Amino acid sequence: MSSDVTRRGVCLVLSAAPGGGKTSVSRALRESEPDLTLSVSATTRLPRPGEQEGVHYFFRTPEAFAAEVAAGDFLEHASFLDRRYGTPRAPVEAALATGRDVLFDIEWQGYRQLKAALPGDVVGLFLLPPSLAELERRLRGRGQDAEEEIGRRMAVARDEMRHWAEFDHVLVNEDFTATVAAVRAVLHAARSARQRQPWLAAFVADLLR
Repeated sequence: MSSDVTRRGVCLVLSAAPGGGKTSVSRALRESEPDLTLSVSATTRLPRPGEQEGVHYFFRTPEAFAAEVAAGDFLEHASFLDRRYGTPRAPVEAALATGRDVLFDIEWQGYRQLKAALPGDVVGLFLLPPSLAELERRLRGRGQDAEEEIGRRMAVARDEMRHWAEFDHVLVNEDFTATVAAVRAVLHAARSARQRQPWLAAFVADLLR
């Protein structure tokens, strides 16, 4: 029976410019998909209040991060706003092999590397803002950044959005509820992809006897 056979897991990459809404969409998606695991990245940035090691990030010194890169311990790694981020290889490969799906909140550089490292396992989705004015409003709404930092993040956002065409799916994040529903639909479609169900050939052969 197909239900007795573990399918191969899928890597769902959710990417966006700063303020594009990927963190909020990611949180809502995981609330509605309890079997979806969030990939925990390593980073060289310092912990923020309330962040826990191994839960929010694996916090590394720049030297330790560089050593792990040299050892091939990351599936992908990239620099963003003067900090380094990377996805540990071992837990992701273990999840995929046992049919568990993994959600990634990473930028386009990481997505490109992840897709090269795990061809056939990665589905990428990019969130666009409805307008630059709305994106800036969202960034200012956080109330944490100085004017100079807002300008810097807007410049980064423009650069990030130039890579939208590299992704398999693109959504304009105007209506939050509709966006989350669309992301769930992409995930459900990816789960049923033929290449993630290696048991199908034998199952269909048995049906056609």
